[in-house]
Amino acid sequence: MDQTAFLIGFSVMAIASLVIYATGGKKFPSRHHTLMHASVPFIAATAYLAMALGVGNLTLDSGTVVYMARYADWSITTPLLLAGLVMLAFHEQGKPGEMGGFLTAIIVLDVMMIVTGLLSALAESAGTKWVWYLWSCAAFLGVVYLLWGPLRVMATERGTALAGAYAKNVTLLTVVWFIYPVVFLAGPEGLKIITDPSSIWAFLVLDIIAKVFYAFYAASNLEKALSQTRHTAGARI
Repeated sequence: MDQTAFLIGFSVMAIASLVIYATGGKKFPSRHHTLMHASVPFIAATAYLAMALGVGNLTLDSGTVVYMARYADWSITTPLLLAGLVMLAFHEQGKPGEMGGFLTAIIVLDVMMIVTGLLSALAESAGTKWVWYLWSCAAFLGVVYLLWGPLRVMATERGTALAGAYAKNVTLLTVVWFIYPVVFLAGPEGLKIITDPSSIWAFLVLDIIAKVFYAFYAASNLEKALSQTRHTAGARI
């Protein structure tokens, strides 16, 4: 069953990467988002292939299997998704270097969230596991603050259309991302409430929503916002 889920994940992500690039916008500014969103499932496909082949699957003394490729995937793909939101919030505007500061801060917090989550998965003692899990959640809350605080304010300054696109995108991604730590906590790397196969399938569904469905959803919202912005600008001339 585990192998089936991994192979489905590989197939879905590989095909989605091609479709996202083929159907995505190729002109500025849409092409930036097309390239990023196409690369996300390609990276995920690589991780699912590694898990299917047993590469990086680490079995702890407790019998828990930690899928290292999954954390490698998250440490690259989640910063890319966040970069897309930061770019949308600024929309090529703002003071020079200002977007870079936000990108650095949010990506550092995000990577620390993934790394400390991995440390929680690797920890054998319950106390240590909880320390790293809670610290990972703290980093996640930092990411959420930046998304819903200063970056949302930035988005509102770009006009109603782009602000609306940002709000839709950040809402979906935030809701899905809040489910990840819940599945982790309930799974074999946490409280062992659900089995390893159940955890694998749950993460597969979340990955498809966050990396495939979200790519099309975000692209649609961006194109609608850009079209509305151009129409509004044309009406003013």
